[in-house]
Amino acid sequence: MKVIYGGTFDPVHHGHLRLAVELREYLGTSELALVPCHIPPHRATPGATSDHRLELLQMAVDGEAGLVVDERELGREGASYTADTLRQIRHEIGPDEPLAMVVGTDSFAGFDRWREWQAIPQLAHIIVVVRPGADIPRGSAPAQLMAARRADSVEQLHNEPCGRVLVLEPPLMDISATSIREKIADGLSPRYLLPDSVWRRICQLGLYGA
Repeated sequence: MKVIYGGTFDPVHHGHLRLAVELREYLGTSELALVPCHIPPHRATPGATSDHRLELLQMAVDGEAGLVVDERELGREGASYTADTLRQIRHEIGPDEPLAMVVGTDSFAGFDRWREWQAIPQLAHIIVVVRPGADIPRGSAPAQLMAARRADSVEQLHNEPCGRVLVLEPPLMDISATSIREKIADGLSPRYLLPDSVWRRICQLGLYGA
């Protein structure tokens, strides 16, 4: 099963990385692909350029064989839409290979506002990671989708190419890229919230006001 975990990674931190490792091991996949977006359609413009975010992400996963970086969205013009990415991957791997995408409950709560959201279950499984304080409104389109397509086990995802929604509550590290950017801008140290190599490079490049 191919699993992708998208985001701005602005900057990548230990919360992203630990979650990726937890998911890869729980799902029983040989690797998990982190997919940095170029222009996020549902949030503010990232604080670092796409090239810098990609460099930091590649630096962060260096030496971890189970994590890879898929930079396909950075090569496309305009906003990064998940349906486009999944359609491209599906074309590459064929119709029968299981494909899954990772999304947090905070993002999934607004899933019906994503472009071509109804096409996404036809392309991939959806793994919803429960985030504290982020609820999916009862009766909403995302809640109905989750109820109608809910998977009971990881095995269901491995046995079908797409169409299931698996809800997981892996251990999460309470770290946010927003708080890291704020610390850096305020002249405070974000060390131990992100890899030392990433922090050193942020300082070298003068990112986020460092």
